[in-house]
Amino acid sequence: MTVTGIISAIIIGAIIGIIGRLLVRGRQNISWWLTILIGIVAALLGTFIASLFDVKDTGGIDWIELILQIVLAAVGVSLVAGRRGRIR
Repeated sequence: MTVTGIISAIIIGAIIGIIGRLLVRGRQNISWWLTILIGIVAALLGTFIASLFDVKDTGGIDWIELILQIVLAAVGVSLVAGRRGRIR
């Protein structure tokens, strides 16, 4: 993976993490950097899961992969926020 690929993965992961956080109801007591980290992990995991289904190349935005990544980010934010709430 090139430096450009890494930077774009971080930016896309940050956007996915923020969108995932916005989809979770209520207040989340987690930091923004943790939200971005969850988004990056969700983006990588979503891409991996989508590649398992061998979806044909759409020539544009892969909506199924993007929705999967956002849902994974929302679940991740929800789990981490719930866990951090119980610890404190």
